[in-house]
Amino acid sequence: MLKKVLVVTLFLALVFSVGAFSGTNFKAGFIYIGPVGDAGWTYAHDMGRRYLEKRLGIQTIYLESVPEGAESISSMENLIALGCKVIYATSFGYMDPVLEVAKKHPDIVFEHCSGYKRAKNVGTYFGRIYQADFLAGIIAGAMSKKGEIGYVAPIPIPEVVRGINAFTLGARVSNPKAKVRVVWVNKWYDPATEKEAALSLIESGCDFIAHGQDSPASNQAAEEHGLYSIGYNSDMRKFAPKSFLTAPIWNWGPLYVKMTKDVIDGTWKSKDLWPGLKEDVVKLAPISDKVPDKVKLKVIYYETKIKNGEYKIFKGPIRDQKGDIKVKEGEELTDKELLEMFWFVEGVEGKIPGGK
Repeated sequence: MLKKVLVVTLFLALVFSVGAFSGTNFKAGFIYIGPVGDAGWTYAHDMGRRYLEKRLGIQTIYLESVPEGAESISSMENLIALGCKVIYATSFGYMDPVLEVAKKHPDIVFEHCSGYKRAKNVGTYFGRIYQADFLAGIIAGAMSKKGEIGYVAPIPIPEVVRGINAFTLGARVSNPKAKVRVVWVNKWYDPATEKEAALSLIESGCDFIAHGQDSPASNQAAEEHGLYSIGYNSDMRKFAPKSFLTAPIWNWGPLYVKMTKDVIDGTWKSKDLWPGLKEDVVKLAPISDKVPDKVKLKVIYYETKIKNGEYKIFKGPIRDQKGDIKVKEGEELTDKELLEMFWFVEGVEGKIPGGK
């Protein structure tokens, strides 16, 4: 049944893309972990794909809800068979399948989002979303009356851990005693489970909800209980207008244009791309009017400092959950250490499955 759905999705995506952009033979392919209507991660990537089409006038083909495994291999092979010259694999779990397919097709360029393995025709790209997480944390720390913030977390990988840590450090800029209580759901997109997790955090005493998921279910749970919340991946305010204050969001379009143009021009080279606030790949969704001006000014202050390189989020002293110094004063975590981060900072309540 899944294969039939993928075939239908592929056919429809091809019809719409070719119909709209028949002026060029260049094609770019995308594989997505979730549905384009998830209002989160996949939706943000698809907005970037649409931006790419408009800016370069090329054809794009996408496949949604592609599992991370053998299914992704056949999906990429299908895109190549349809003439795609660059493939964007937009989830961490596609990493090894990308390398496998890339080895068979040395003439095709592959870009893997959030991975760390490269090859001659495979590059990686991501965004420093943790910078926007930090700014969102500043708002959460200021707006939580009790200083007890609930965080619904998806899958225990360094990307998620890093974001929770940055969010907590931001919350403690506003409230040095703030605590961030974490509950794992072990899925990127499962609205029912996400909402259940958010409700459990509210029942445990949290008066503010944040999350790292692809749906607005956690925000909706917060709104039902009259609490403020932070979204993720995209501007989710229409789903919880009374609760939603802002969200760390993605702006993939300009990066997709740059990478694709390099492929078309023949200047593309395998590299690790990790832009952030400065490059406008990550940012905060417009902040709600419910947030006081003095808090907004604090966010602007730190945002400017981060963009200018004058403030480093993971510069010491930083303690871990046990209170031990993890980053000494004056020292700063390297990108490699950030990419491998698998420990929680002081202020986070909860454990990392498989972590220390």
